[in-house]
Amino acid sequence: MTVEQPIENHTDTLAGATAIVTGVSRGFGRGIARALVAAGAHVVGVARGRPQLDELRDELGDAFSPVAADAADPDVAGRLIDEHRPRTLVLCAGASPTMRPLQEQTWESFSQTWNVDVAQAFHWSRLALRRPLAPGSSVIAMSSGAAVNGSPLSGGYAGAKAAVKFIADYAEIESQRAGLGISFTSVLPRLTPATDLGAAAVAAYAGRQGVDVETFVKAGGPALTAEQVGRSVLELATGRHRDHGSYLLTAAGLSALAANN
Repeated sequence: MTVEQPIENHTDTLAGATAIVTGVSRGFGRGIARALVAAGAHVVGVARGRPQLDELRDELGDAFSPVAADAADPDVAGRLIDEHRPRTLVLCAGASPTMRPLQEQTWESFSQTWNVDVAQAFHWSRLALRRPLAPGSSVIAMSSGAAVNGSPLSGGYAGAKAAVKFIADYAEIESQRAGLGISFTSVLPRLTPATDLGAAAVAAYAGRQGVDVETFVKAGGPALTAEQVGRSVLELATGRHRDHGSYLLTAAGLSALAANN
């Protein structure tokens, strides 16, 4: 296996480099794409929704290439990695969980996040190692604070996001063992009403506690925004946080997750 030469100046700039972002049509993925384009990267955005992709293409211009596809399909992952050889890969695709208590879930509703969130993290991370990506490249997997705190109204969501974190952890170990020089990082954002998924979850948990949404949100402190997520991912992509593999993310910024979590 031939390993490519390291990418120069990765820690300083993304200008002219290619990034692939999955789940780019909404929420955090959209904020991440905007931040990477603003930093000078060319972003290849993957999502199923063509209208949303076209809207983002109109906003970001030639620096954004939309790809309407299923990010959880390993053939899509292999084709796009081979075609674009990204310096930065952000795995943000995910299904919106069904917000019901356990006894009201079916196996199909409970497992939907495993079939999307976990599957895409597995396929892309595996292929990033097998191709491999060039030394100095980074793979950033979007997990969730639910991976640590649980999420009793969202079926298998918390377990799926924990699995996403572990996939990034395992991939980082394999990269180091093989001397590939690819960094794998997971980000665990706090629950926020700033995305469609988060807004549905906030409403469900507020209702469970018998309070209105505004009261529930205020009790948690400043809400994380998609723009803040984009900036934080940009910090990771430019190598400003390389001492730890997993980060909790709140409105206050990134904080390293303790190793035993």
